[in-house]
Amino acid sequence: MVVADIRHPSGVPWLPVADDRELVERLQAGDETAFVELVRTYQTRLQRLAESVVSSRSVAEEVVQDTWLAVVRGVERFEGRSTLKTWLFHILLNRARSAAGREHRAPPLADDDLGERFDSNGAWANPPVPWADAVEDRLIAQRLASRVRDILPELPEAQRQVLLLRDFEGISASEVCDLLGVSDGNQRVLLHRARVHLRRQLDAEMHS
Repeated sequence: MVVADIRHPSGVPWLPVADDRELVERLQAGDETAFVELVRTYQTRLQRLAESVVSSRSVAEEVVQDTWLAVVRGVERFEGRSTLKTWLFHILLNRARSAAGREHRAPPLADDDLGERFDSNGAWANPPVPWADAVEDRLIAQRLASRVRDILPELPEAQRQVLLLRDFEGISASEVCDLLGVSDGNQRVLLHRARVHLRRQLDAEMHS
C-alpha cells in the first residue's frame, strides 16, 4: 500500500521483527543477536521520538542510549502486558521527559475547539480524510516520504508525538493516551491537526 511508504520516512526499510513472545524469550535468555535485531529495528524510531521531546539531537541520543540500558536491565521483568514496541516507547518517553526537566503534556484545548471537531457523542462531526490516502502514485509517495521527515520538525511538539506514535508506529489511540497522558478527545484533535498540516505541505509538493 502507498500508505506504508508515506508512514515510513526514515529511508531505511523496517526489518521484520520476530513475534514478541519469541523475541522476548531470546532477549531474556541473553541472546545477543536478538538484542542486535531489536536495536536495528527501533534505533532510528526511538531517536525520532526522543527528538520530539528534548531540545537537541545530542540529548536525544543520550536518551536512546539510556533506554537501551534500561531494556537490557529490565527485559527479564517484562511480562507482556503491552506489546514490546509500546514498552520500548514507554521507557523512552519517561527518560526523555526526565532529560527535558519536565513532563511534556499536550496543551489544553478550548471547549469551542473540541466542539468544532466532535459531536455530542464524541464522534467526528466532519471526519478528516487521511492525508496519505490521496496519494495514488507509488513513485510520488516514495519521493514525498523524504519530505515528511523534513516537515515533522515544523509541527508543535504534542502534534508531532501523537503523529509519530499513531501514524508512523501504529500505536493504538488508547495506548497513545496512556503514553502521553492526554485525553482521547485531545489526542484525536492533535492527530487531526498534524495530518492536516502534513497533507497541505505534501499537496503543495505534489503540485509543485
